[in-house]
Amino acid sequence: MHYTLQIYDQAPDFNLKATDGKSYKLSSFSEAAILVVFFTCNHCPYVLGSDEETRKTADYFQPEGVRFVAINSNSPNTYSEDSFENMVSRMNENHFPWLYLYDEMQEVALAYGALKTPHFFVFNEGRKLVYNGRAVDQPRDASKITVNDLDRALSELLAGREVSIPVTNPIGCSIKWEGKDRKWMPPEACDLV
Repeated sequence: MHYTLQIYDQAPDFNLKATDGKSYKLSSFSEAAILVVFFTCNHCPYVLGSDEETRKTADYFQPEGVRFVAINSNSPNTYSEDSFENMVSRMNENHFPWLYLYDEMQEVALAYGALKTPHFFVFNEGRKLVYNGRAVDQPRDASKITVNDLDRALSELLAGREVSIPVTNPIGCSIKWEGKDRKWMPPEACDLV
C-alpha cells in the first residue's frame, strides 16, 4: 500500500546528496519559515513544462523565508535521463533556485508518499504538512495555466491564514519505482491522475 502524508503530518527526515556535492538533512533547512519539498525528475514533460513557473514561485517567495528543495527519486533504469549525472548537468544548465537531491534508494519518496513528478509538499515552521498536491493546473503547458495552487497556499500561509485548499491531485508522470517489491510502473506510464 502506497501511503501519502496527510495534512498536519510531520515531515519525514532524510539524508540525501545534492548536485552540489554536499549532503542535506531536513534539519539543514531549519532557518526556513516554510519548506517546500517537491519530487521531480529530469525527463517528465509535466516537470519540463512547469519548471519555469516553479522557478517564478520560488524566486517570488524566497525573500519571505520560503525554501524549495527538489528530490529526484526516479529509477535511472527506467529513464537514463534521471541519473545523478544528468541531474548535475540539468542544474548546471538551468541554475534553478533550489537544491536538487538524489533519493537513490527511493526511501524518501516512500516516506512522503510521492505519487507523481512533480508533487509538492508544503511544511510550516514546525514542519507539519499544510499543503499536498500540484503546483498548477496545467503543468505540461504553462501557457494554459489558470490556477496556481502552490502560490495561493504560500500566500495564505504567509498571511497567517489556514490553507483554504490543502489537498489537490498532483498532475504528472508516475514515480519510476525500482524492483518488484516497489510500485514500479513501465516507462509508458506517464499519465494524468
